[in-house]
Amino acid sequence: MSVIDAQQTRMVQREISKRHIDITMMDVHVHHGVVYLRGTVKPLRGQNIDLKHEFGIISHILRGCPGIRDVVNEVHIRESNL
Repeated sequence: MSVIDAQQTRMVQREISKRHIDITMMDVHVHHGVVYLRGTVKPLRGQNIDLKHEFGIISHILRGCPGIRDVVNEVHIRESNL
């Protein structure tokens, strides 16, 4: 992984961590300006949010970041906290 890809990966992780989403089972990495989001996500305990809407917002924000060319969202949304 290049230094730029590593920096952008950390930036993406910071942006996602601002939301009320449990991403402990999600993989985030950037390769040549393309963000890859893979794995399973769910709302943080006690949060009642629309995860599809949240990831739409996240994708929009990330696409506006310098150096990001695209966002590949392959996350599986688990609505329940159980």
